[in-house]
Amino acid sequence: MKPTAKFIVLHPSVHKSGGVVGPIVPSHRAWLAVLAVFILTFAFTIITTREPPISTNTAASAGKPKSQLPKPVFDALLHYASANATFSDRMSADEVKSVAAVLLRCNPPCNFLVFGLTHETLLWNSLNHNGLTVFIDESSYMVSKLEEKHPFINAFDVQFTTKVSQLYDLMEHYKQEISNECRPVQNLLFSDCRLAINDLPNHVYDVPWDVILIDGPRGYFAAAPGRMAAIFTAGVLARSKRVGAGGETQTHVFVHEIDREVERICSEEFLCSHNSVETKDRLGHFVVGKMEANLNRFEFCPTSDSSSLSPN
Repeated sequence: MKPTAKFIVLHPSVHKSGGVVGPIVPSHRAWLAVLAVFILTFAFTIITTREPPISTNTAASAGKPKSQLPKPVFDALLHYASANATFSDRMSADEVKSVAAVLLRCNPPCNFLVFGLTHETLLWNSLNHNGLTVFIDESSYMVSKLEEKHPFINAFDVQFTTKVSQLYDLMEHYKQEISNECRPVQNLLFSDCRLAINDLPNHVYDVPWDVILIDGPRGYFAAAPGRMAAIFTAGVLARSKRVGAGGETQTHVFVHEIDREVERICSEEFLCSHNSVETKDRLGHFVVGKMEANLNRFEFCPTSDSSSLSPN
């Protein structure tokens, strides 16, 4: 318990003299004496008063947070300190830095859409702190577990109907429907294109996405969903972008594992080679501009820019 400081204030007594009306005004010497005593008393109190030691068992300290870091940052650091993953399960340092650099330059708040729940999920959510980050994944179980452990994360599951083995059939369907259901500018919520993801929550389609990262769904075996629909949807979202408060009309689109056939062909067809900014290891970076709806133009890319769509 802190010692109670006691202040002693001395003042001259006020005596009434016979025949004198009102208080007697003290002399200057008396006031100086009062001031000196007050200063000495205050100094003694400061010197002798000591703060009690901080107790970790008090009720007050028990209710205080252990860390002042924002919770997403704290969870991300904890995750990366304890995770035991091989290099193949995560992005390389250069790939992570490439995405992080764009998020850092993004005018806040940044709207960040990520396809795939990966080792970097908590990192992406933390780097875009105070922005809008939404994750899309093929596994309802993984989404449920993520939300259970980290309820501050926005994640939704999607049932992909495509397979890697269907790549060329799906691209042929797209070519036949490019002026109808598979247009580059459209409302995906009402699209019947086989490559369109149209079962997300309605508000996702209204967000002007600044950055889109495609690191899912799985695409490393023939029966896997592949990333054809994710890349097509990203291309449409970028070209159909509603201009946000910052007036930005471009969208940064990253495609991970672009060295694989599906990712390479679909990126060339829906994101376009002339929009390519750089490739870091296996991460392709494209900047796709908004496209005005035009009934006389349906191609995603200039004719000379698109892939041949022929099997190797």
